[in-house]
Amino acid sequence: MSQRQIHGVTIECVQGDITQQPDMAAIVNAANAELRTGGGVAGAIHRAAGPGLEDECHSLAPIRPGQAVITGGQNLPNKFVIHCLGPVYGVDEPADERLAACYRNAIALAEEHGIRSLAFPAISTGAFGYPMEAAARVAFSTLLNLIGQGTSVAHIRFVLASEGDRSVHDLALGALADPDV
Repeated sequence: MSQRQIHGVTIECVQGDITQQPDMAAIVNAANAELRTGGGVAGAIHRAAGPGLEDECHSLAPIRPGQAVITGGQNLPNKFVIHCLGPVYGVDEPADERLAACYRNAIALAEEHGIRSLAFPAISTGAFGYPMEAAARVAFSTLLNLIGQGTSVAHIRFVLASEGDRSVHDLALGALADPDV
């Protein structure tokens, strides 16, 4: 695990299971447009949350790349799930702008609902094909910009599937947070 304090916000990168983050008020789902059970992160979140999550999502779908919506956590240990539809790399262009919109919109929903801690997956890097290093740079440059403008979110965690993914995110965060190092 790596952790940094930036403008009073704790940002960390861990390897783990996003559905097992009981100390986070919200987790972020790398959703599909219909907000349904799928593979990867969306499938894991829907399975852990139970059928009530899909029921709650039904009236919110479909969503567009870059858009985010919020639901309750159902059977998860988190009060909320923020669902973001990331871009399909090479299809939903400009991919970097749409991916950045996911992070901006997730933080905006967190602010609106008084969420002070949230956990993100590596949005769009699975089946949607976004290269991990590029996605990490977009995520952290967007979040660092938002943090620099002030936010009530106090704790942001990236929960990554593998140690390699965690390392890529930690390096990207370090390069953007400490550019002179």
